[in-house]
Amino acid sequence: MRRFNPQWYNEFGTWLEYSESKDAVFCLHCYLFNCEHGYRRGGRDSFVGEGLSNWKEKQRLLKHVGNVGSIHKLCFNAAKDLMNQNQHIDTVMSNISDKAKQDYRICLNGSIRCIRYLIRQGLPFRGHDETNASMNQGNFLELVKFLCESNEEVNNVSLNNAPENLKMIAPSIQKDITHVVASLVTRAIISDIGDNFFSILVDEARDISMKEQMAIVLRYVNCNDDIIEHFLGLVHVLDTTASSLKESIELISAKNGMSLTKIRGQGYDGASNMSGQFRGLKSLILNENNSAYYVHCFSHQLQLAQ
Repeated sequence: MRRFNPQWYNEFGTWLEYSESKDAVFCLHCYLFNCEHGYRRGGRDSFVGEGLSNWKEKQRLLKHVGNVGSIHKLCFNAAKDLMNQNQHIDTVMSNISDKAKQDYRICLNGSIRCIRYLIRQGLPFRGHDETNASMNQGNFLELVKFLCESNEEVNNVSLNNAPENLKMIAPSIQKDITHVVASLVTRAIISDIGDNFFSILVDEARDISMKEQMAIVLRYVNCNDDIIEHFLGLVHVLDTTASSLKESIELISAKNGMSLTKIRGQGYDGASNMSGQFRGLKSLILNENNSAYYVHCFSHQLQLAQ
């Protein structure tokens, strides 16, 4: 035999694929799932790499299938599961009992309550030693334990009473919830400002890791004629030149749907990169918006007076 035999489709089933351009046969299932089941550790099977083009070696097709525990069978089952509607995530989730869903919500809400408290109080989350033998595992874990001691409903589904993968206390979970809270707070601030004018207060400093951080505060008058100041965010900047700071302000403004044309006031310290007459941050913004009047930060003025 000098060419591919189409009858092999009937003999070997859906896994066999023939490439006219390469004049070779391949295993579809192993091609899709080989990295999950071992070819990456032991070299690549010819049915995944160059394909089989020696039409006299039909026995290699049978050898490739192998026994029950072969890599091909594992890949075949993975493909079968992919096509099985009962394996889809929405189906699996719908099969979870209402009790399990309720337990998950209680556990998650417990972690959210602890995180909201720490954020409101401006307290750090992590501890120096968070092992089970530690006398103090950090504010977050200690607060979760305190909540469990005072709330039986939370205690029944949290920490040691929760599945290992659903404790809702991992550092990544803490960060995810914190980012969601920050997003909701920022959205509320921007909504409160609406289409009104506002002022910006900006200062930059180097943190303990020697990275330059720029803090941005918004000052505006709300619908009740109250003067409001809200912290918008902390932005890492590559350098402290006026152009770099302005670019960062533009990026965070665009991200939150704000326009620099709405700025009616700027408040910075007296450093040349901030308040310089020609190349300072205040001048760069004034060049685009001549209504963004600059006011030297009163706190920095008091420091200069000492």
